[in-house]
Amino acid sequence: MSRIGNKELTLPEGVEISVDGNHVTVKGPKGELSREISSEIEMVVDGNTVSFNRSSDDGRTKALHGTTRANVANMVEGVTEGFKKTLKLVGVGYRAAKQGSDLVLNVGYSHPVTFADREGLTVEVPDSLTVVVGGNDKQRVGDFAAEIRAVRSPEPYKGKGIRYENEHVARKEGKTGK
Repeated sequence: MSRIGNKELTLPEGVEISVDGNHVTVKGPKGELSREISSEIEMVVDGNTVSFNRSSDDGRTKALHGTTRANVANMVEGVTEGFKKTLKLVGVGYRAAKQGSDLVLNVGYSHPVTFADREGLTVEVPDSLTVVVGGNDKQRVGDFAAEIRAVRSPEPYKGKGIRYENEHVARKEGKTGK
């Protein structure tokens, strides 16, 4: 039994949700998101509550039950509050800057690494060691933040690299350590 799938979703003020077959659209103050859901999950909208029912009790459908409810809940949260990921640059000479709409990272390579602006996402650089990626789609925000982090992942010996704000990097002793 999916505990998450059985929980009803309450819609906040100003959020509209519409279902057209397997296509779900959520509209709110921060934009509009749409997604296809599985045909095995039935979504019932009753006023400002949304419930999810599954067609059978096989393993795949049970897994989709909770996943579908979580995805729709993330869509509702995205159009009301939005999502943010903060990245920190750790290393001597590492810095980030905005050049026009592009994000430019200098992280120890012989050349700067440039990321073009993505539609639906905002990239802010409050200081030269911090990058904030924001938007209303949780998956797209996380994917773009992971793409930036992959340019120079944190290494375990000196801790240099690009890391998430509260990420703990496990440190190792070097060869001379006993």
